[in-house]
Amino acid sequence: MKKTIVIGGGPAGMMAALAAAKSGDSVTLLEKNEKLGKKLYITGKGRCNLTNDCDERAFLDNVVHNARFMYSAIAGFSHWDLMALIESQGCPLKVERGNRVFPASDKSSDIIRAFGKALGAAQVDVRLHAEVTAILVEADRAVGVTLAGGEMLAVDKVVMATGGLSYRSTGSDGWGLREAERLGHTLTPCRPSLVGIKTKETWPKALQGLTLKNIEAALYRGERLQTKLRGEVLMTHFGLSGPLILTFSALMDEAPECYQVVLDLKPALAEAQLDARLLRDFDQFKNRQIDHTLEALLPRRMIPVILAAAGVAGDKKTNQIGRIERKSLTAVLKHLSLTIQGFDDPNTAIVTAGGVSTAEINPKTMASKRIAGLYFAGEMIDVDGFTGGFNIQIAASTGFAAGTRRE
Repeated sequence: MKKTIVIGGGPAGMMAALAAAKSGDSVTLLEKNEKLGKKLYITGKGRCNLTNDCDERAFLDNVVHNARFMYSAIAGFSHWDLMALIESQGCPLKVERGNRVFPASDKSSDIIRAFGKALGAAQVDVRLHAEVTAILVEADRAVGVTLAGGEMLAVDKVVMATGGLSYRSTGSDGWGLREAERLGHTLTPCRPSLVGIKTKETWPKALQGLTLKNIEAALYRGERLQTKLRGEVLMTHFGLSGPLILTFSALMDEAPECYQVVLDLKPALAEAQLDARLLRDFDQFKNRQIDHTLEALLPRRMIPVILAAAGVAGDKKTNQIGRIERKSLTAVLKHLSLTIQGFDDPNTAIVTAGGVSTAEINPKTMASKRIAGLYFAGEMIDVDGFTGGFNIQIAASTGFAAGTRRE
């Protein structure tokens, strides 16, 4: 019986261990934390957005980097397969807005418990508090691992599923990436993805916690429009966050300062329609101060920002606002621009973009093209997706491919 060691007890590692056991291997899963699936506990705001109930084409459209690399892995282990596995272990699932799949209980612990039951049934030897310090290689073949404390384990196959650089408290400290590089693999530069962005403008700090709903946000690189989306943007102490901004961060390269975000606070109205709306409000509330008049159009906390950007004094009477100032207000409401200075703390990112180059990994088996007997899975690989369950599915599909023996 061949012996497989899987390093890392996240979704990629647990799936790799299950697949290897199903292939008939003797499997040991090594996790340095005190429990499995530590990052899963905090995904989906503690509810665990397990996957996305969409077809294969839509899934691949939501893979940001190296989608083609995922063709075989997704075909080999789809979201239906992952859902069937979890439900077979007594954890019913539900599908919500955007085809996002959650446990019916809304408890991430139920997903982790389901994985644990499956590992137990497959007789996977799970070792917690087991930190790997090195992959042992002889004649360009992985032959074992060394644990903290000096213990050495001989193996036929090693699957590395140690995660990226985000949420380091869950164990993703980058050791696996450094070890892969030591063994001769090329790393695509890592950066945070699905993360908030810092802005040059400081006014978002004054609005911290305010969510702007049903707005349109456009991402520009220089003068070129990259994408335009509708949804929510959250004001933070460092700049912007929220669903639209997380998506933007996934599309930006390692030079975020080259980008800017332009907010349209009233996307349902063309500029002429918005101007007509302002005229009606101005006529109705002509004896009010302009800052009070705009309360019918904007969240109260947002009004001073808009007035300052438009160059209009907040204590000015509405009937004193002329055409030029009204046009300025309209322009700001439709084109509120913010300059990006960088990403928020990488440790707060949902995923890490970058990692082991896909050019050095067999896309069907996840085997290293440099070291025989060595395989990669999950966030270590230079593949990442948008929010919505896509990244956990990437982890599970690559884990399944890495663990499955095809000899």
